[in-house]
Amino acid sequence: MKKIFSKEFIIGICVILTAVILYVGIEFLKGANLFKSTNYYYATFTNVEGLAESAPVNLNGFKVGLVREISYEYDNPGHVKVKMDLDKNLRLPVGSKAIMASSLLGTGTITLQLADAKEYYPKGHNLEGVNPKGMMESISNEVLPTITDMIPKIDSLLVAVNDIVTDPALTSSINRLDRVMANLETSTAKLSSTMSSLSPVVGNVHTITDNLSTVSTDLTQVTGKINALPIDSTFNNIHAITGDVARATAQLNNPGSSLGQLLYSDGLYNNLNHSVQSLDSLLTDVKKNPKRYISIKLL
Repeated sequence: MKKIFSKEFIIGICVILTAVILYVGIEFLKGANLFKSTNYYYATFTNVEGLAESAPVNLNGFKVGLVREISYEYDNPGHVKVKMDLDKNLRLPVGSKAIMASSLLGTGTITLQLADAKEYYPKGHNLEGVNPKGMMESISNEVLPTITDMIPKIDSLLVAVNDIVTDPALTSSINRLDRVMANLETSTAKLSSTMSSLSPVVGNVHTITDNLSTVSTDLTQVTGKINALPIDSTFNNIHAITGDVARATAQLNNPGSSLGQLLYSDGLYNNLNHSVQSLDSLLTDVKKNPKRYISIKLL
């Protein structure tokens, strides 16, 4: 069977495919989309420091293209031409500008500033490039004057701070503060020791409180028992007895009463004394002569 393709033809096809794949890969890494149609425009700048091929071209913060090529214009010294591939749907009104910008890291980008016009640039048109002031120039023109004005104030402030720091009164105050802190530390230690000593006392107080609670309970029970006693009737009886004693005392003090005559009348006393003597004599005689008074009969 006859071969259709020679080895040389196959090798050539492989080399071509490899080159195409390599090119597409490089362009892809640069951010280019080979399968998306674009329109190219140019912009001329006096300084493109930090700008590199494949750098983004932004519009209102959105990426609409990228830098395709950067070349120096030898026929127009001091100028650099930048070729930009922009989305084919983007139309640039007449008067639009390309502004060169750089980040804090030094990476350059291009920002499009569209004009308000009804006519549009054709593709391939050379836009006006704008170089903003560099960062150092902006610092020199804006920040340095402010710093220059602040230097005398800072110097005065440092002098005032130095006067305060070297003031003997401040040193004395710091020393007094150190002593106060030392005394405070000592007082804190003593207070801690006192609180430790108070712990047993607090325990005793708790015990006493418990005992008082028990005593209070007992007193409540005693009070209840006292309330249950017939106190009213007892006081009534005492009152009646007191009245009887008062009446008896009154009769004793009254010579006209029987008890009063017993105390104050000699006749009643003598009669009673005579009766007692007679009774004593009778009892004595009964003891001596019982037969006289008692007769016993025997059967």
